[in-house]
Amino acid sequence: MNKPRHVLGISGGKDSAALAIYLNDKYPTLNFEYYFCDTGKELDETYQLIENLESYLGKKILKLENDELKGSKESPFDFYFKSFRGYLPSPQARWCTAMMKIKPFEKFVSGKPTISYVGIRGDEEREGYISREANIQSIFPFRRNIWSNDVLTEFFTPGNQSKVQEFLTTYHRGNDLDRFIAILNEPIDFERNNKTETEKVLKRKLHGSLDLGIPEFNRTVFDFLKTTEYPLATEVDFELLDNEDILVREDIFRILRESGIGVPKYYEKVEFEVDGQKGEYARSRSGCFFCFFQQKIEWIWLYEQHPNLYKEAMEYENEEENFTWTPNESLAELIQPARIKQIKLGHIQRSSKEESKKSPYLLDILEGTERDGCNTCFL
Repeated sequence: MNKPRHVLGISGGKDSAALAIYLNDKYPTLNFEYYFCDTGKELDETYQLIENLESYLGKKILKLENDELKGSKESPFDFYFKSFRGYLPSPQARWCTAMMKIKPFEKFVSGKPTISYVGIRGDEEREGYISREANIQSIFPFRRNIWSNDVLTEFFTPGNQSKVQEFLTTYHRGNDLDRFIAILNEPIDFERNNKTETEKVLKRKLHGSLDLGIPEFNRTVFDFLKTTEYPLATEVDFELLDNEDILVREDIFRILRESGIGVPKYYEKVEFEVDGQKGEYARSRSGCFFCFFQQKIEWIWLYEQHPNLYKEAMEYENEEENFTWTPNESLAELIQPARIKQIKLGHIQRSSKEESKKSPYLLDILEGTERDGCNTCFL
């Protein structure tokens, strides 16, 4: 097996940008390849962020696209929108993700062993995009646990227990070794229908193992991986094994500001007033300006801050076929004065319930919208 490539996708969002800066500064010997899947429907701030990152990293961020787009004068989104005969993407039919993100990425990798670095933070409970291709392995540097669920499943599978125990004695002694063996011995059934219970046991095993030492756990997993076909199997060592950093949202904003890259303007809060009540709104994500994962308050933000883009988003809708960006409501209906008022008042009410968290970022109170979005697009 060839040595793996190290790749990092830049979505235009804060997390992937901060991850690129963080890894570049902390692990300068790793030869990262950066890429960006352009839909042609990003906000201007996204493209500016890409330019700023290229200057900071001293490397070109490769723009990926599929072969069928070559020679086309249309944006990638418009090209595929026509291919799907005007059928808008949705949470149930994410052709945008499949055609403009995953397909060009897997073509870029081209079957070669690849380590893909993902910017999911230490304060998030989500896994992110895991490729089904055996040659692609995901790593999560911001989290306490850097390994993906597929790796953990292999590591904690009962049939691999004896193999895992061979590596434990290198990093554990005495009581810690006994505790780790007890963790391995806890029954877990990956074949059972009760997925919720399996995930609960897996999480318990993971955190119990990490409590005995993050570097020790990472090195045990790494040694185990050398007996598999994972891309890291060919590596003599891996620099992130001893990293105990856990980065959360506040760290992401700090990295962007201290580096001089800056936070994209669409994350900045804008004040509004309705019925004498004051509120604030912003955009919670990168990605297409008409992303169907947006909350209603974010659509209102787009309408009031970028009316031309909102109008463009409206032109894609076909109300006769019920092809609208939001279920059962067109963008024309969404911006009726009474509806705008209702959405804003509802947002103010939800926001006030979250004030006790004392977060300086509106992103914390947009109903967890980041976690609901497409992980491939919004890192």
